[in-house]
Amino acid sequence: MRNLVQGLIGGAMLMLVVSGCAETPQQKAEHIEPLLSAAGFHMHPADTPERENALKALTPYKMRYYVKGGQLHYWYADPDYCDCIYIGREKNYQQFEKLRVQQRMANEQAEAAQLNEETVQQEQMNLSFWPYDPMW
Repeated sequence: MRNLVQGLIGGAMLMLVVSGCAETPQQKAEHIEPLLSAAGFHMHPADTPERENALKALTPYKMRYYVKGGQLHYWYADPDYCDCIYIGREKNYQQFEKLRVQQRMANEQAEAAQLNEETVQQEQMNLSFWPYDPMW
């Protein structure tokens, strides 16, 4: 019985890990676009046929850059979720990377807390199968 319970829990955790790896473009956009806005990137909608065609020609969901006037400009195209492009300068990109690191650290801390909670629950479950009276 104990092995069955452990197998079920292990299988459920594996499914969570595997499903967490496959992020859709919309999910990616939902995570990245608020960071872009917070970092000072400007959102430009593809609200004309000309802009729509230009957006479709760009690599989607990847941070890219170009040089204009000797300065780096960064862009992130999202043709599906917001139908827009985010454009920022070097300082915006640096702030974006800082925010991404902070978000990653917060996510890792939340995952560690969840894992700790699951470990405590597993230990409690294991003790419920303990064949002896704990008050001996």
